[in-house]
Amino acid sequence: MPELVEILTDSNPWWANREFKKGIKREKYVTKIMEFLEDGELVVLDGIRHSGKTTLLYQTVRELMEAEKISPEKILFVDFENPTFAFLENPLRNVLETYKRDICSEKGTVLIFDEIQNMQGWEEEIQVLQGKKECMIILSVSSARLFECKLSALMGRGSYRKVPIYPLDFSEYLLFRGFPLEESLKNPEALEESKYRIMNLLKVYLHEGGFSQVALEKDENLKTEHLLAYFDSIMYRDIVLQNEVRNARVLQELVHHFLANFTAPYSYRKLGRSLKLDFSTLKEYIYYAEQAKLLLEAQHFSPSGKVGGRKNKKIYCIDNGLRNAAGFISSESEGKLAENLVFMELQRKGYEPSYWEGSRGEVKFVIRRENGSLCAINVSYKDRPEQAETKALLGFAKTFGPAVKELVLITKDIEKENEGIRHLPLWKWLLRIE
Repeated sequence: MPELVEILTDSNPWWANREFKKGIKREKYVTKIMEFLEDGELVVLDGIRHSGKTTLLYQTVRELMEAEKISPEKILFVDFENPTFAFLENPLRNVLETYKRDICSEKGTVLIFDEIQNMQGWEEEIQVLQGKKECMIILSVSSARLFECKLSALMGRGSYRKVPIYPLDFSEYLLFRGFPLEESLKNPEALEESKYRIMNLLKVYLHEGGFSQVALEKDENLKTEHLLAYFDSIMYRDIVLQNEVRNARVLQELVHHFLANFTAPYSYRKLGRSLKLDFSTLKEYIYYAEQAKLLLEAQHFSPSGKVGGRKNKKIYCIDNGLRNAAGFISSESEGKLAENLVFMELQRKGYEPSYWEGSRGEVKFVIRRENGSLCAINVSYKDRPEQAETKALLGFAKTFGPAVKELVLITKDIEKENEGIRHLPLWKWLLRIE
């Protein structure tokens, strides 16, 4: 086995002025990470496996060296998915001692620990480091189970800021596909000329999702292979293994059920009976899938803002491509894929969207703005939007009155305003062109 200092040197090529993979820069995330670091806070990157956290960490390293002029040897990166660390006693402590002894003992270092949830006892070491205030710390995790509970122990000595990391949004996807979005946004004429190219790329994005490796891959078969490998690793490493699930077969049946029926309300009672699962085990399995960031729930809208109630919940998937690769593509899926895309974009914007059912139909998403006002959103990704979507929005507005400030119908290619409802094409809504 190589010496620990050799492993660290190999993992930190900037110490020897060697090149390292940085990928296409995801500006929004890097900017946010840097802002939190400058405030002296512990930064936690939290996202599904393969969403690009490690690449973002490398991009942060580059930013620290180029923009902040931090010496390369003062930046330590450790990937705790490296199996070598599993054979060490107190691996984090060993890493830190070796780094200080052989590389850099100065204050003002930046410590970056990737997939730290794999290490036992990490929270005590991080608490000591954070308490000393002698370094900046960035952590990344793929499975949030118990992580935040352990991390909350640090709050007595300082705060931490979580940066949720998602697969590529549509603007990032266009960048990865080589589309010059900034040039097209400079004037309305350029945008109009680019419209159909953007819509064609949206159709692909709608089906293959936003994992960066998939966006960059040219071979369609390899795209599917990547996604299937991602799905399997998430299921096994972040759900089954992480939670010591005994009945993996039933868990897989449950996840497959949700992927096949995503965007639809579900009943605990009916689902439990169908899968022969008791209530507590069913809730536990759903919780595991949520903590791995694979599935996300939407509650029924409550005017009081209280979470819960006896209404059925709806399930969404973190990525359309991941869902489709698992074998759940049908001719009727495109509308659901568009709805799932809108849900995930609202999540990226920091909202917790709920849904609403009334006598006039269903509103797909309700969000509450910071000022308390409500925005109701329906999705009709068809050449001719259905009247039912409009009726449901008007019914919501009538039910909740002055609190409702925005009614939006997201369409395929229709842009207009009618009866107080703004119709906006999905591609424009995703790119925030209004």
